[in-house]
Amino acid sequence: MNISIGTPPFPVVAIADTGSDIIWTQCKPCADCYKQDAPLFDPNSSATYRTAPCQSKPCVSLAHDGSFCSPKGDVCQYQVRYGDGSHTSGDVAVDTLTLGLTNAAAGYVAFPNIVIGCGHDSSGTFSPKASGIIGLGGGPGSLITQMGPSIGGKFSYCMVPYFEAPEHTSSTMNFGQNAVVSGNGVSASLGGSGNIVIDSGTTLTLVPTDFLAQMSAAFESQVNGTKATDPQGLLSPCYVADSTLKYVPPVTAHFKGGDVALRPYNVLVPMSDTVVCLAFYGLDEISIYGNIAQQNFLVGYDLLKQTVSFKPTDCTKN
Repeated sequence: MNISIGTPPFPVVAIADTGSDIIWTQCKPCADCYKQDAPLFDPNSSATYRTAPCQSKPCVSLAHDGSFCSPKGDVCQYQVRYGDGSHTSGDVAVDTLTLGLTNAAAGYVAFPNIVIGCGHDSSGTFSPKASGIIGLGGGPGSLITQMGPSIGGKFSYCMVPYFEAPEHTSSTMNFGQNAVVSGNGVSASLGGSGNIVIDSGTTLTLVPTDFLAQMSAAFESQVNGTKATDPQGLLSPCYVADSTLKYVPPVTAHFKGGDVALRPYNVLVPMSDTVVCLAFYGLDEISIYGNIAQQNFLVGYDLLKQTVSFKPTDCTKN
């Protein structure tokens, strides 16, 4: 997701993540950070950047997500560890966050006094193409909550198929009334008491190991194709991606409130130029509905009503 932080605006590319809340980017000085392609954000270059003191409102707002008072002085710090073991820590700060617009003459909109994490220690499975994470969850520190009543807790995104979309095609996000998902083909689910996390920041769909074993067996029994082995040793079953793969059985996600029918590119993921595998992975600790399963769906969230909606959409044209 493309955003800018600070004054003047400094461009940042970060992972749009519905599975977490904190907004953070790696900052100078970065004593122990993962390698990123883009330059690091320098808080000293922003006229609107200021660190949050302990017990301040910004510090308290991130208490649920891991904020604490620095033993070195009156500076609020944060620390987050993600499910895959990746972690980030640094200063809690406040600065202006700017979003580019695709359909307005102004070209951008600025949100002052957004609580962010200025990361000085980050490592794990983060891509060098991203400088941090934009939390889109329901907590007080998320971008959606901090954007305030103007969007009414509503946002949506439409992810283009990663392996099939034309080059340089971008996915889109909408906020407020423009994010309402309606019309034919919409399936909606009520959140709050479910058994799976809808996560834009996780690639594969993670399900319990016994469930995956049953699903894989059912899938294999119906697929017409030449069996193969995942070259990365992660996924199964796998098939040769050629003309012998003539039939991929329908897979449906049954949500309380509606069914979501998945297409082949939501179910199979290329692991090499010649091998595709079932895009599901066995994990007993937590279940996650990943972003491969969400490609070419307009996915809309209403945090006030606690609903998520799916509408089949050609996201390359959305």
